[in-house]
Amino acid sequence: MHLRPINADTTSEVRIEVITLPGDLARYHLVAAFLRMRKKVFVDQKAWRLHHAEDIEFEQYDTFDTTYVIAHQNGRVVGGARLKRTDRSHGWGSVVYSYMIRDAYLGLLPGLPQDLCSNNPPMDDRTWELTRLIADPTLGIVEAILEVANAYLFAVGAGKCLFLGSPAFMRMATRLGWSPMRLGEVVENESGRFIAFGCDVITPAEVRASKVRDSDKVRQS
Repeated sequence: MHLRPINADTTSEVRIEVITLPGDLARYHLVAAFLRMRKKVFVDQKAWRLHHAEDIEFEQYDTFDTTYVIAHQNGRVVGGARLKRTDRSHGWGSVVYSYMIRDAYLGLLPGLPQDLCSNNPPMDDRTWELTRLIADPTLGIVEAILEVANAYLFAVGAGKCLFLGSPAFMRMATRLGWSPMRLGEVVENESGRFIAFGCDVITPAEVRASKVRDSDKVRQS
């Protein structure tokens, strides 16, 4: 479990916590609140056609071997992301799921284009996938959530992380010091345009150094 305080506003700090299931079940109330926030963002606000039950957005990738990076402030979840190792699979019968990008490529997810990757995405214990990234837009904590995710992946020996997001998201990854590698071309569906890409996990020191360089460029401009 990682805790990182973020001075997001003048009233109280945001804490970013890594919750790894099933070991951190005592903190599952934060995961439940994250699922509720996902429903508000993706279903209620963006009108994405996602599976949801009552007030939560929950799908086949929210299993009890999942890791969540969750930001909270004064007991309220204000952002987060989901991490899954790519070598694990689950399901039964004729349909077995692994992770979102690969399952879309295999045609198991009707809502996502099958051509989002040029080649079969990997399944190995050093490659992870990050999805369902959300954050309260008033707090400016998206980059901090990604920093904590990278630090966790570095600590557990991961070598690469795969992402599915907008082209702007890939540019943000570059600002944080990663070197994004496209897995395919930009594709789109009713929810918008997005791209699958991968980044090598880097040391937390490299992330900090990249932020300093970016800050220096802003001051000099």
